[in-house]
This record gives sequence, structure tokens and C-alpha cells, in this order.
Amino acid sequence: MSDSLRPVTRPRLYEQVMAQLREHVEGAGLKAGDRLPSERDLAERLQVSRASIKQAIVVLEVQGLVESRHGGGVYLRTDTLNPEPVATLVDRRRRLPDVLDAREAIETKLAELAALRRTDDDLAEIHAALEAMGTEIEAGEFGEDGDRRFHAAVTAAAHSALLAEFMKEIRAGVAESRHESLQQPDRPPRSLTQHRRIADAIRAQDATAAAAAMKEHLETVSRVRLLTWNPDA
Repeated sequence: MSDSLRPVTRPRLYEQVMAQLREHVEGAGLKAGDRLPSERDLAERLQVSRASIKQAIVVLEVQGLVESRHGGGVYLRTDTLNPEPVATLVDRRRRLPDVLDAREAIETKLAELAALRRTDDDLAEIHAALEAMGTEIEAGEFGEDGDRRFHAAVTAAAHSALLAEFMKEIRAGVAESRHESLQQPDRPPRSLTQHRRIADAIRAQDATAAAAAMKEHLETVSRVRLLTWNPDA
């Protein structure tokens, strides 16, 4: 008979610190742009080491919830502080490199083919996606829906049924990589600029430039805080 009872695990100390910070943000009514107490202050008030405070802040940074400014403290990037469980982050960190490899392999080719095969209708949808992403960013959002539309439009413009099917197979991972990338500070406008470069190459029917621009863009997408985080540190 299998035993469903397993040893009870205790939360890591920095996870307990994160829970305390969430309560502090809620209790103090802090909002995006507000500054958290200093590491020294938090360590004294919570009676933990500054190393534990640093670990908690890093995990919150990985999730795009706070931003550390050199010499200027830690600031909220959202109105609430509701971090994901560390186990969820660890699992996503494990999956992400494979997804990024697949995106580079498939989407670089898709951009190349789109430049060769695009129609006027394809160009119109690519332009509409760029406009939508720009509108989202101007409204202070990450531009995730516009980003999704843009890459879907490039995929459609390639007119390759099999490559489109491959993209469907990894769409959940693509969505995760999109969110990870666009939550990086100052990333949304940079991604939009790179999208426009890809679109220009597709419009000009320059397959080599389109592939190169897509590769450069996906290299940027791969530079996310999550992949620099060592959960065992």
C-alpha cells in the first residue's frame, strides 16, 4: 500500500520574508512606485540576516514585482505584492531555455519565409499588430497581446503549414517566454522597435535581413532575470 504521507517541508527563510513583505505592502497601502524599507531596516525589524532579505528581493525582481535602483533602494513595480510560489518559478526556469532554443530555430525561418511569401493582407495584419502593441505600451502596459499578434502575423505570412503547427505545439512556452521578457524594465519599447525592424525587412522582401532581425530580437527575449537566478544559492 502506498503511503501518501510525506515529510512536511518548511518554507525557506527568504520565502517567509516575502510573505512578510506582502503583508507590509498591503497594510501600509503601498502602490507601484513606492519604496520598500531598506535592507538594513527590514533585517532589523524581521530579525533575519541581510542575506535573507537580499534573496527575497531577488525573487521578487525575477517576477517583475520590484525594481532595485543602484544606490536608491527597492521600489514596487505593481500595486500588490503577490509572488508566485518558488517551486513554480523553478519549474519555469527549467523549461525556458528549451523554449527559447525552439523559438530561435523556428521563428528565424518563419521571418525569412514571410519576407519571400507575404501578401498585402499579411502586411496589413503585421502593421495592425504593431499598432496594437504601441497602444498598449503607451497605456503603461507590457504590450503582451500586441506581441502575440505580431509573432502570429509573421507566422501566418510565412505560409508554412508545418512550421505553423510547430508554433502551436510550443505556444504555452512561447507565452511564458513573452511574459518573462516583456516584464523586464524598459523591455516593451525595445521589443516594439525590434518588431518594426523585422516588419520593415518583411515589407522590403529582404529575407536575409528579416531572419537577422528576428534572431537579434529573440536573443533579446532570452535575456531575462529569471535565467540569472540560482534558486539554490
